[in-house]
Amino acid sequence: MSADPRDLLLQVEGLHKRFGDHVVLAGVGLAVRRASVCTVLGPSGAGKSVFLKCLAEVLRPDAGEIRFDGRLLSAAGPAARAEFRRRCSFLFQGNALFDSLTALENVALPLEQTTDLTDAKIRERSLEALRQLEIDDCRGRYPSQLSGGMQKRLALARALVTRPELVFFDEPTAGLDPLRRNAVFAMIAKYQRQFGFTALVVTHDVVEALLASDRVALLDRGRICFEGTPTEFSASTHPVVCGFRDSAGALGSSLAAIRRGESIQSNEHETT
Repeated sequence: MSADPRDLLLQVEGLHKRFGDHVVLAGVGLAVRRASVCTVLGPSGAGKSVFLKCLAEVLRPDAGEIRFDGRLLSAAGPAARAEFRRRCSFLFQGNALFDSLTALENVALPLEQTTDLTDAKIRERSLEALRQLEIDDCRGRYPSQLSGGMQKRLALARALVTRPELVFFDEPTAGLDPLRRNAVFAMIAKYQRQFGFTALVVTHDVVEALLASDRVALLDRGRICFEGTPTEFSASTHPVVCGFRDSAGALGSSLAAIRRGESIQSNEHETT
């Protein structure tokens, strides 16, 4: 059953992006419901981060339509596009915190750059964000003095301090061990429900994403080949979904065969 357009915060149709002769996105379409966690899965190099950056206007797509809150962005004027940027936020891969700024100064920076709030109001809003993310006692510390988990919460506090409606998460668990990956997805789910923003996450972490998301999509060879609920994804018999979802099981079978001295065939659909 298709969603009521009034329930959709973000709609993408036919998005294309290439770099020279290399086609990264070949007609991507996606619908993101309000106040939900939507995750785009895909192997490394599938174009997930490029897709996210096109949506966040970090990159300009070659073709396609992006609608935010029912408004076509390509037809919107400068004021409407500025409003879109104010209503969105981006949590970068690797956090992108400024090492020379304290935790409080990192969180305050978006307010200083995008609002006309007084210094006192900026400080108040920034401290509130740190308290809400439970790291206000670290306000005077620098990122290098914080643990990896606290750095992630600091990056999220900075992303949320402008009170956005839509937050883009670019590979939020890149380079983290399994326990920290679990903690990051739990953090996204917790604060999404607490603040009510819409989260669009790109990742290759299948298990964690299925547990934390309301809907998932799979990006393969420049197109979305699956979009649905985590339950539907788990039950899907689509060959690309099965290959991506069941890769750990396939690895276990291959290793067992190797230990038995059996030969195994290479996977022709491997991603480099």
